[in-house]
Amino acid sequence: MAKRRLKKNVKIGLIALAGTVVITTGIIIGVKKNKEHQKLLASYEYKLENHGYKDEALEYLLSQDDTIKDLVLEKDYNEHLVDFFKQKYFILKNLDAYLEYYQKHDSESLDHIVSIVNVKANYDYYDNAIETKIDDGKLMLVNKYHYLPENYDPSDIVDVKNWYCYGENKMKNEAYQKFIEMFDAAKNSDKKLIISSGYRTYDEQKETYNRYVDRYGVKKADTLAARPGFSEYQTGYTIDITTNNATKDTFADTEEFKWLEDNSYKYGFILRYPKDKKDITGYDFEPCRYRYVGVEVATKIHNLGITFDEYYAYYLAN
Repeated sequence: MAKRRLKKNVKIGLIALAGTVVITTGIIIGVKKNKEHQKLLASYEYKLENHGYKDEALEYLLSQDDTIKDLVLEKDYNEHLVDFFKQKYFILKNLDAYLEYYQKHDSESLDHIVSIVNVKANYDYYDNAIETKIDDGKLMLVNKYHYLPENYDPSDIVDVKNWYCYGENKMKNEAYQKFIEMFDAAKNSDKKLIISSGYRTYDEQKETYNRYVDRYGVKKADTLAARPGFSEYQTGYTIDITTNNATKDTFADTEEFKWLEDNSYKYGFILRYPKDKKDITGYDFEPCRYRYVGVEVATKIHNLGITFDEYYAYYLAN
């Protein structure tokens, strides 16, 4: 009888133990599943997908570092956000400005919007202008959003010999020496390059600008000349190039212009205001206007097919 009772108690004990094991296992599984669930909820994949990003957009964002993912999650869902990220000249700090500009200009391509915002052309001319970084030397940017101080007086300005120019002109010596090399190369190809305008002081630019204002008013004057301090001529790195029997309007039709298109970058010069780039540079096409930036940068700008403004914004200021 005692033996039967013992077996019964052992059986009950085993059943109880089995129940405990089942419960414990269930608890462990439950805890594990809860942890996995919490981990899922905390994952970027879940958060981004829940934020609205799917498929290729989600895959692209997951491939970015956590700083990018966190930034995206801070913003409202935008179907074009990832497309902006994929643009060649995308700059992260400009993301909000890209999206804001797109809301008002949704017919424009995203790469164009990126360029516009990068060079600050989403502002009106001269608004929010900042002083240029003089320490950039031959790569200093001077345009309708970057100005030189009134007392800026560049060193190493030299006279251009009459053999190379009309009238009296000056420019930075480094640029002058490279122009002479370019002049000789063009001459060997039966082309004649002539400098028609070079370095101007702040006061000289002020006189030029004021003449236009007196004649046409401020609005029209701003389309014809830079305001004092906003002129690249003051750097000593900018010149106007022409040739015999050519005017500012006809130079683009000359063999000299075609030669410069193919060769000027080899000597460190770029066409400063190319055709169809007014919304980027702030100026209409000027086939005579050339800027010295050095051979390396001029070659890169030439190969990329961009303006100096775009190059500066992405490769220097960024």
